[in-house]
Amino acid sequence: MAGIYIHIPFCKQACLYCDFHFSTSLKRKEEMLQAIKQELVLRKKELIGEKIETIYFGGGTPSILTFKELETLFKVIYVNYNIVENAEITLEANPDDLTSEKIKELAKLPVNRLSIGIQSFFEEDLKFMNRAHTANESEKCLTEARKYFDNITIDLIYGIPEMSAEKWQLNLQKAFDFGVPHISSYALTVEEKTALNHLIKKGEIPPLDEDLALQHFNILVNETEKQGFVHYEISNFGKPDYFSKHNISYWKGEKYIGIGPSAHSYNGIKRGWNVTNNAKYIKAISENNLPIEYEILTKENQFNEYVMTGLRTIWGVSLEKIKNDFGKIYTEELLKNAQKFIKNNSLEIISVNNSKTLVTTKKGKFLADGIASSLFIINT
Repeated sequence: MAGIYIHIPFCKQACLYCDFHFSTSLKRKEEMLQAIKQELVLRKKELIGEKIETIYFGGGTPSILTFKELETLFKVIYVNYNIVENAEITLEANPDDLTSEKIKELAKLPVNRLSIGIQSFFEEDLKFMNRAHTANESEKCLTEARKYFDNITIDLIYGIPEMSAEKWQLNLQKAFDFGVPHISSYALTVEEKTALNHLIKKGEIPPLDEDLALQHFNILVNETEKQGFVHYEISNFGKPDYFSKHNISYWKGEKYIGIGPSAHSYNGIKRGWNVTNNAKYIKAISENNLPIEYEILTKENQFNEYVMTGLRTIWGVSLEKIKNDFGKIYTEELLKNAQKFIKNNSLEIISVNNSKTLVTTKKGKFLADGIASSLFIINT
């Protein structure tokens, strides 16, 4: 299994919290799309012999592209890569782009999964986050999208300052009422080069409350469980048969290439990332150069990544895999470091397919990344 990620680096406006790579200027959109298509051709050798099971258009805001622009991208992909029948093809979209006509156009393309950036169903939250859409557009686009797409996921953000538990529950109930089969939900976080960080430092916005975020997270876990969702990754909740195949491939260490500025790639041995600059990316590709830096993953890197991603998911960290892939010393070190978290009921060892597996408990899920970093091995 292999996947393709395509980064579309354009947005109508900058959200308060976002630190992804994008531009609010569309002046070079045509050049960018040509460069993306050219990179797809230049890198096809990397996936020769591979069957492509997932394609993901992220950003930025992929829904900012027109039908014709997306259609030409798909033509390049299908000519140069071996795409399996019924591949999962996701496109991220914002509600303000998803008019009735736009949704109908997307349904005519190979796209079969929509990822809609709702973030909140409340107008005051959207204004606080500087989102481009309104609460009314959120509800309107979901109503229309459900007519044409079965596989829909929405993003919701919790931990917003002064958001009550009751209001967060209402947000979730809205999602349940629309019948979406997948929810990705993230705590509002402060990244260094964002407007949110700047406003908090100036004292115009209060510091984020981790206790509030934890309260919202616990509500999220409990309420989605009542509705039949499976909490299969820390931030992802899906009905059976609606898990994100593309994201699962990341967490399970499958091969993928990332196309576009700032996009990352991975082949099990090395990780690469494209330059995070639109002008430099376009120039390099126009000269048939790949603007990629690579990092060869050491044994420690591979172990640490597996622990980090494994503990975020329901599949956990297989002790048998650790022993087979990394050896006895790594297994013993992992178990030794995990003991304090097992004792405080943040981690547990269960049997999965007759293999002992280390997983986070319900108590430990919110702190999974911190727990994982405590289990890392450095310079063994």
